[in-house]
Amino acid sequence: MLVLGIESSCDETGVALVRADMRMNAITPVLLAHALHTQVAMHADYGGVVPELASRDHIRRVLPLTQHVLAQADQPLAAIDVVAYTRGPGLAGALLVGAGVACALAASLGKPTLGTHHLEGHLLSPFLSADPPRFPFVALLVSGGHTQLMRVDGVGRYTLLGETIDDAAGEAFDKSAKLLGLGYPGGPALARLADFGNPQSFTLPRPLLHSGDLDFSFAGLKTAVLTQTRKLGNVCEQVRADLAASTQEAIVEVLVKKSLAALRQTGLNRLVVAGGVGANRRLREELDATCAARGVRVHYPELHLCTDNGAMIALAAAMRLQAGVDAARCDYAFNVKPRWGLEEVGARLPAEVFPGG
Repeated sequence: MLVLGIESSCDETGVALVRADMRMNAITPVLLAHALHTQVAMHADYGGVVPELASRDHIRRVLPLTQHVLAQADQPLAAIDVVAYTRGPGLAGALLVGAGVACALAASLGKPTLGTHHLEGHLLSPFLSADPPRFPFVALLVSGGHTQLMRVDGVGRYTLLGETIDDAAGEAFDKSAKLLGLGYPGGPALARLADFGNPQSFTLPRPLLHSGDLDFSFAGLKTAVLTQTRKLGNVCEQVRADLAASTQEAIVEVLVKKSLAALRQTGLNRLVVAGGVGANRRLREELDATCAARGVRVHYPELHLCTDNGAMIALAAAMRLQAGVDAARCDYAFNVKPRWGLEEVGARLPAEVFPGG
């Protein structure tokens, strides 16, 4: 089965073609080709994503990227079996572009479509890596405005363990970077500057670190960074690097310790880290070291699949179809869900998907 995936939830247009053998008990996905266009340069002048500009750029990019992917995979358009697209969450206008193109393309081919969950794509993306995980596992989802810990027992079987009550980790990176006068996108820029700083130079808060639950809060950290930047005023590059390193260390410590608490609470010994922040080198170093000491396996997506991409959308659709939790449709009516909790995806599954109740 060939699944074409289209991702257009925010500021990156992604298209990919994934092949999955549906006859096997366990899905064996193969990424045949993928292409990605990022709008970073376009939004940089505004210091953040402008939804209207994002939607217009998706319109320009999605069909040329689709043609490129098919040519790269050496597959004709007619070979596509299912067209998958991101239904949500995300920017409404951007989501509508991907959904509209996907359904129109599928209708022209007489092939079915499947709207998928953006975060489910991130969560399952390590299954395309050289070291894919096995169910069950704890997932740390750190993507844009989302920071969540989930127990994952199978495709569509998601239990929310904890989430952010205000700013997400990605937002803490981006907002702190802006306070430090760094460019857009702020997260990677702050991480690069942090490489030259001393993470012990500034004492910054670790909100909810000892709360006894698995929820997150990063708004207080952002406020502390704001206070420090105002106190310091114009400082040398080394001091800025020290503050960047201290900020990164605070975020990483909270993510690592909450992840370990989730593993203890569930009794599981496998952790999946997915989403854009999952590419952060310091986070990976700390998770690898602490989990190795506790006999826990950690799985990540390939670095080029950490950010939004079409491959994760095609994969999520293929895995849902293989697991029997969804059926692709040919009615071509669509809507999008800008706000859509990942735990809701599992809640709608039929009872027979969950053996033993």
